[in-house]
Amino acid sequence: MNKNQKIIIYVGIAVFAALIAMVGVLIYNNSRQTEAANDAMAKVDSLALANDRLLLTNEFNQLNADFSQYEDQQIYLKNDSLVQQYNAARLKVEGLLRELSAEKASNSQNRARIKQLEGEIASLKKIVRHYLEEIKRLGEENEGLRREIEQVTQRNEQLASTAATVQRDNEQLTQTVARAKKLSLSGLSFQAYNKKGKVEKKVSKAKSLGASFTINPNNTASAGAKMVYLRIISPEGELLGGGPTFTFDGKSLASSGAREIQYDNGEQSVSIYWQTNTTLTPGDYQVEIFCDGNRLASRNFNMK
Repeated sequence: MNKNQKIIIYVGIAVFAALIAMVGVLIYNNSRQTEAANDAMAKVDSLALANDRLLLTNEFNQLNADFSQYEDQQIYLKNDSLVQQYNAARLKVEGLLRELSAEKASNSQNRARIKQLEGEIASLKKIVRHYLEEIKRLGEENEGLRREIEQVTQRNEQLASTAATVQRDNEQLTQTVARAKKLSLSGLSFQAYNKKGKVEKKVSKAKSLGASFTINPNNTASAGAKMVYLRIISPEGELLGGGPTFTFDGKSLASSGAREIQYDNGEQSVSIYWQTNTTLTPGDYQVEIFCDGNRLASRNFNMK
C-alpha cells in the first residue's frame, strides 16, 4: 500500500468518526428537547389537575354550607335517611380530597381520582337538591297545617264567643223571667196598736205592731198558696222575733211574723202583726217583707 492510499484511508476514518460524533450530538440534543417538552406538559397537566381539585373543593364547601344552612329544619323530616345518605357521600368526597393532597401519584392516577371526585360531588348535589326539596315540601305542608290550625282556632273562638253570648242572653232571659215572676207590693204602712186594736200614736204604749200592704197583680207569677214573711228591726238593731224561719239568698232567716195567702194573680191586701210583751222605744223601725225567696220591700218608719 502506497503512501497516498494510506492518507485516503486515514482521512475516511476521520470523516466517519466526525459523522458519528455529529449524529451523537444531534441525538443527545433531540433527547434533551423531548424531555424538556415532556416536563413542560407534565407541569401544565399538574396545574390543570390542581385547578380542577380547587374548583371541586370550593364546590364541595359550598354544598356543605347549603346543607348546614337548613340543618335546623331537619325536624320537618319524618326520617333521617337523606341526612345519612348525605353524610356517607360527604365522607367519600373528603377521603378523595385527602388522597389527592397527600399522595404523590402520577398525573394519570390523579386524573382518575379527579374523575371519581367529580362523580361523588355530582351524587352529593343530587342528595342536597332532594333534601332541600323535601324540606321545602314539608315546610309548606306544615305552613298549611299551621294556617288550618289558626282557622280552626278562630272558628273555635267564634263559637266560644257565640256560646258565651247565648249563655249571657239565656242568663238575662232567666233573670228577666225571674223578675217578671217576682211579686211586687205597694202601699206599705206600719202602725202601732193598743190592746183594743186601735192605732196608738206612742209606740211605748203599743201592744202590737202591724204592717199592711197590697200585693200587685202579676199574671206571670205562679198562683196558689204562698207564705209572706215580716221582719221588724228595732231602733237598737235587734230583730223583733217570734215568727217562723225562711230561706233568703241561701241563708236561713228568722221572722217577726208570717201569713199564708192564696194568690190568684190578682190584687190582694195583706196585713201581718207582731205582738209585744215589752215596752218599745221610739225611733226608726226597719220593716221588710219577703215572699217566694224574694225581698219585696224594705222601708224605715219613725215611730214616736
